[in-house]
Parts: sequence; structure tokens; C-alpha cells
Amino acid sequence: MADWELRAASTADLESIVEIRAVVMRADLERLGRYDGDRVRQRLRDAYQPAHTWAIEVAGALVGCVALRPAADAYWLEHFLLAPDLQGRGIGSAVLSGLLERPDREGALTRLNVLQGSAARRLYERHGFVTESEDEVDVFMVRTPAPRTP
Repeated sequence: MADWELRAASTADLESIVEIRAVVMRADLERLGRYDGDRVRQRLRDAYQPAHTWAIEVAGALVGCVALRPAADAYWLEHFLLAPDLQGRGIGSAVLSGLLERPDREGALTRLNVLQGSAARRLYERHGFVTESEDEVDVFMVRTPAPRTP
């Protein structure tokens, strides 16, 4: 596994993250007949909340991000992006495990949505997410908090 770290994201990271998103999501969106590069970028610009987002770095380079946004009934795991050449090396799994510690401590649900047919769905399932509902584009998943050990 590559040497990686999480740091607080900032507004200065936004355009780099937007470009990573366009690359990461392209294949799945093209498969679904829904790729529009401008729209993919603008959706992240519109939703970006640096206060709830972490940048993923490898060797000091920004290679992805992830957000864990609190909501009334759960945390939302959003914008989990990792450069394609770093996927499958355990970085995403390690990042996800660390992030899920917070909702587990608080006894809170964690929700997310993933594109139909995305390989990321297997990662989420390995971490306890189950399908709650789905449509022709998205799969909505939820994870109950891991049991606390005394």
C-alpha cells in the first residue's frame, strides 16, 4: 500500500478535486450514458463543503478526497474519490475504516449513494453497507453502527 495521509480539505483544493472526480467517475457515467464533463465538475463545485471534507494525499500529492457530512438522521459519506491508479491498494479501505469510527462511536447510521455497477459498491459492502433502495442510476446504501465493545 502506498504511504498516504488525510488532511483537512480547503477551498484551495476544490479545482484539483473537481478534476479527480471527472476522471474517477467518467467510466461509470459513460456506461450509464450519463457522462457530461461540465456537469460532473459543477455538481461537486455546488456541493463541496470543506468543513466536512478530507483530502487524501500520497507522497504529498492530492490524489482524492472524502466527505462525512452530518445530517439529522445519519452521516452522509460523500465525494469519496481516489485516483484510479491508486485504487485496489487498500487506501480506500483504510480511509473508510477510519472515517466510520466516528458514526460508530456516536451510534449513528451512515448513508451513501453509489452509481449502479460501480466497483466501489463492493468496498462499501465489505464495510457493512447494505442496499436500502435503488433506481436506474444510483444505489442508496446504509450502514448501522458497529457494535460497541466494552
